[in-house]
Amino acid sequence: MIRRPPRSTPKPSSAASDVYKRQEINSKGKFNTDHHVKIHRPWGSYEILDEGAGFQVKRLTVRAGESLSLQVHKHRAEHWVVVKGTASVTKGENTLTLEENESTFISQGETHRLENKTDSNLEIIEVQSGSYLGEDDIVRIEDKYNRTDGPA
Repeated sequence: MIRRPPRSTPKPSSAASDVYKRQEINSKGKFNTDHHVKIHRPWGSYEILDEGAGFQVKRLTVRAGESLSLQVHKHRAEHWVVVKGTASVTKGENTLTLEENESTFISQGETHRLENKTDSNLEIIEVQSGSYLGEDDIVRIEDKYNRTDGPA
């Protein structure tokens, strides 16, 4: 009998923008993952922490001096909780400052923007709820990165 070391799964190249993860397909055709995938955007990154029927939970990291689009969602509402740093939040015509352990609710159809005006990273836990939670449910009103509607 020949003994061989167990086969290891190759990791993607360092050029890949996502965190390595092991995936299995569940009975509904969705992926189960051991690790959260980090999606990079011009303003920072996000990870999907959990999702289910009608909800999705993300961790957003907004780099110092960066901001998300001024935007609106047609199919979802969002609840933001600051877990690290200080957030400047635009909701409609109002702007508010949120510190760690403070939160705000963004209604479906409400114009909003998340900004980090500090010189250290901002971390937010975002809970989305609604009938459709896809990244293409973004209507951009203003975007400093010159992106059109679609992924944040």
